[in-house]
Amino acid sequence: MMTGVIFLIFFICLMIAIPISISLGIVSILPCILDSSFTVSAKYIVRSMFGGLDSFPLLAVPMFIFSGILMARGGISKRLFNVFSYFLGKFTAGIPCAVIVTCLFYGAISGSAPATVAAVGSMTIPFLCELGYDKKFATAIVAVAGGLGVIIPPSIPFIMYGTTTGESVSDLFTAGIIPGVIIAALLMIYSIVYCKKYGEDREKINKVTGELRKNGLFKLLKESFFALLSPIIILGCIYSGVASPTEAAVISVFYALILSVFIYKSIEIKEIFDVCVETISTFAPILFILATSVAFSRVLTLMQVPQIVSEWILTNFSNKIIILLVINLVLLAVGMVMDTTPAILILTPILLPIVTAIGVNPIQFVVIMIVNLAIGFITPPIGINLFVASSLTDVPVMDIAKKSIPMIICLLIALLLFRSEEHTSELQSP
Repeated sequence: MMTGVIFLIFFICLMIAIPISISLGIVSILPCILDSSFTVSAKYIVRSMFGGLDSFPLLAVPMFIFSGILMARGGISKRLFNVFSYFLGKFTAGIPCAVIVTCLFYGAISGSAPATVAAVGSMTIPFLCELGYDKKFATAIVAVAGGLGVIIPPSIPFIMYGTTTGESVSDLFTAGIIPGVIIAALLMIYSIVYCKKYGEDREKINKVTGELRKNGLFKLLKESFFALLSPIIILGCIYSGVASPTEAAVISVFYALILSVFIYKSIEIKEIFDVCVETISTFAPILFILATSVAFSRVLTLMQVPQIVSEWILTNFSNKIIILLVINLVLLAVGMVMDTTPAILILTPILLPIVTAIGVNPIQFVVIMIVNLAIGFITPPIGINLFVASSLTDVPVMDIAKKSIPMIICLLIALLLFRSEEHTSELQSP
């Protein structure tokens, strides 16, 4: 009964636009108010909040945010886009595909979906519109492709999941590569179908790509070499064992500083303070959400909510496919109203025992979980990618959401492919 009341109050708080960190703080303290015999006190909540932040892997989050902002201001996304436009521009939907690949690479630098949308979208959306593409389509493709930032490593949600479960962050990063590439490929296929149906202004496109080609491939690669090297250095350090994800995040900051200040000279030293301020203003809300999410998840554990939910689902549903379908629907619904960080911290302790009980690999589950939550980036009412993209173009959020529906279907198809892959691996196992 008390559990139902707590979740009801939580969703009411969200609906009346109370910040999620405050909402989580309210519901964390509610059990000891509603039930005097409950063991949790206000002191325990505060200790849980501070204890949850005392984690070495979490240091990677502000570092990747800092690095992403540096690279955005340093024009890294523009240099990446020019390279991909050079190679893809001559094909049908080549420029939209170049945007998707740029989001893929930039996501591997920033680790953040909204940051990817802001950095890539601010440069590519006006460019796409100049070439004659529909403004709503241009905005939607960036908003959706920006979601690759949470799937392609290094991914902040993967770090959060690893912190919650104790799984190796490096293994989680490895698990995100193929799904990210598959989703990017499906989005590119949709872009080709869309452009074949509605047409492109090939004259304008050929003129632009002709300018890039006129300067020659060597000059272009020379200008973009260090930008292309960024994800290779970051991920190479992690997978080679040279550095942990947290240490790789620090390396990415220093690399971004050297690149932006000394090589490209796109940022002056005096601007670094402004970048630090922007990083703090970006990370501070995440920090408060993280602290209250940890406290709430511990309260839920003490209330035995994970065990109750697990027993109920396993008792009422015996078919593995049905259970996974229910879990996916829950994740899709949660993704619509909650950011990935609190969703992962709250739902992982509840859902992980269920999926492990039916034989799903925890590392594979994180991919399913984050792809579901990534769909939430482009679905109202929260849909943070939609709001970021809308702020860049003034296209209404709902118009972007409607234009994104076919691309959301691509993400759902990707989820089905991941399920098929899981089923196949089970059949092949001895």
